[in-house]
Amino acid sequence: MPQIKSHQPRIVVIGGGTGVPVILKSLKKRDVDITAIVTVADDGGSSGILRNYINVVPPGDIRNVIVALSDANPEFLKLFQYRFKGTDKFLAGHAIGNLLITALSEMKGNIFNGVQELTKLLDVKGHIYPASDDLITLHAKFTDGTELAGESEITNAHKMIERVWVDRDDQNGAPKAAQPVVDAILNADQIVLGPGSLFTSILPNLMIPEVHEAILHTSAEIVYICNIMTQNGETNGLSDSDHVAILNRHFEKNIINAVMVNNKKVPVNYIDRSHSDETSHQVKHDQAGLEKQGCKVIASDFLKLHDHGAYHNGDAVSNELIRLIEKDSNGVN
Repeated sequence: MPQIKSHQPRIVVIGGGTGVPVILKSLKKRDVDITAIVTVADDGGSSGILRNYINVVPPGDIRNVIVALSDANPEFLKLFQYRFKGTDKFLAGHAIGNLLITALSEMKGNIFNGVQELTKLLDVKGHIYPASDDLITLHAKFTDGTELAGESEITNAHKMIERVWVDRDDQNGAPKAAQPVVDAILNADQIVLGPGSLFTSILPNLMIPEVHEAILHTSAEIVYICNIMTQNGETNGLSDSDHVAILNRHFEKNIINAVMVNNKKVPVNYIDRSHSDETSHQVKHDQAGLEKQGCKVIASDFLKLHDHGAYHNGDAVSNELIRLIEKDSNGVN
């Protein structure tokens, strides 16, 4: 007889960028216990400036996740997301939320404690954990043998990436994850990777040693949400099975149990590439390649078109994630 879970399904979403908040916003409507583990390797924009000048873990990805899971007054959340104009001198380009996260990080001693305080103030549903309290730098080795450090430098190199890893900016050992991050992964029913930049939003979290080990030892089903479009400087020309192979290669074993891929065609010439880091190619579907890696493949219409970009439909994705958990709970393969 299948075992019935007595608790809310525990879903851990790992990543950063703009894709993860879309999924979280939809999951927030469901009867689930959500934990978001958010990348802290960003070194561009407002986050990068704050990181360099104040020596603080970059807050931008965390800010967007907070907004996605918050039940605070919508008008306040608009203020939280407000970004100063380019003519505002030293405040130019900074989002108010980034400044608040930075201030609370100083007040509470580190970004982990600062974010926990802010989630209480903003009535956040679930948990939001920075992947590390340490200032970390992303490194990449390219297929031509060269290496670079820094998320922006790696993306702007426009070369094929072989592998990535992270280290602490102060060179004082490997970056560490807070214990709640590890506990969330080990106690999860489902772990969701992405959607988001494979090498700069997802893998930086997974290469923190404690996170890496927890992923290897969790009993949760690990679900990868594959990007709809390839990304300039990271995944040019890669199929969905290539994405999964890269994740598996970084763990030296097949860790992905299920992969969600969009099978709806993106209209030709719809993407506005002048405001996008996407290339002209939709990620190619490779069913045989995925099955060879032992993946359960969920191919469906996950596409949402708006503002001349191709995005995930958060509700469609969250519905499928819930179905996967329910099948697991009922002992259905």
